[in-house]
Amino acid sequence: MIRTLIEISLQQRLLVLALTLFLAAGGLYAFTSIPIDAFPDLTNNQVNIVTEATGMAASEVEQLVTYPIESTMMGIRSAEQVRSISKFGLSIITIVFPDTVDTYFARQLVNERLQEARTRIPDGLQPTLGPVATAFGEIYQYVVEGSGFGAMDLKTLHDWTIKPLMRTIQGVNEINSWGGLIKQYQVLINPDKLIGYGLTLHEVHQALATSNSNFGGSYVERGAEGYTVRGIGRFDADSALDQIRQVVIRSKNGVPVLVKDIAEVEIGPAIRQGAVTKDGKGEVVSGMVIMTKGENSKAVIERVQDRVTKIEKSLPAGVRITPFYEQTTLVNRTIHTVAKNLIEGGLLVIGVLFLFCLISGPL
Repeated sequence: MIRTLIEISLQQRLLVLALTLFLAAGGLYAFTSIPIDAFPDLTNNQVNIVTEATGMAASEVEQLVTYPIESTMMGIRSAEQVRSISKFGLSIITIVFPDTVDTYFARQLVNERLQEARTRIPDGLQPTLGPVATAFGEIYQYVVEGSGFGAMDLKTLHDWTIKPLMRTIQGVNEINSWGGLIKQYQVLINPDKLIGYGLTLHEVHQALATSNSNFGGSYVERGAEGYTVRGIGRFDADSALDQIRQVVIRSKNGVPVLVKDIAEVEIGPAIRQGAVTKDGKGEVVSGMVIMTKGENSKAVIERVQDRVTKIEKSLPAGVRITPFYEQTTLVNRTIHTVAKNLIEGGLLVIGVLFLFCLISGPL
């Protein structure tokens, strides 16, 4: 059998050469296109429903948010398991599907049930589907730091400039951030003045909400031209503090009661629960790039690195993005280990074959 195969190969040299080139081309294509990762993603096929319930205790979250949503998800097509976690101000529900079910089809099934569940929870709560990612998708972590910039400035710069640009990268599903101070326009009400004017907190909140909005009208014709009518009421970022102070809460005997009459208006940070520091030298803002499930981590990291280089050129002087974890390092080490083992294994096989040839003699 072997002698016949050798004879045919010698007679059909062009065919053998063509097959060899075809196999080599297929190998090169597979080598350049196959997804490369440091380790396989063993996470099961799941869809998460996340609901923020600010101010609710864990027991209230479970009774008013988690249970209504979880009971709605029971019996969903192809679902293997439904489990939940209720924490202070947060509800997380996980629906597990078989690996044979397409992830996006599973999300569509959950989203259809979620429309019904929204009618069974308190008003103002917005349950959302979690990202199409797993814990193995945490591929790139970095800090944003800069001399002369405070924690609030760095947080604002990251959330409104860096984060949106990073999310446009192909293969990136989400950008998480930690540290820094979230910028807020705060109205600090004086209780004595509030009672003195006979006002309530609800009236103040309602006045601020209705004053910070635009509205559209029709249009006015003038000759052959038409002018669009707009009502401009939204606070401007450059003069928001003064505009907030001038908001009318109520008019009493023809005299308006303004926000500045009962409160102090200032820029301040939101309540925080943690911070990020680097090398004990001061506070920084940290970010994490989360890859979409099933993507090629090596290729995504390369795109992230290229985007970071471009983003840094547009940042204020002194601000820089410094990575402290890149999964590329682990991927490259894994590739090196696999290549080393393959070479050693190949050399060992060749050596054994030559040894047998020497022992057995010529055919």
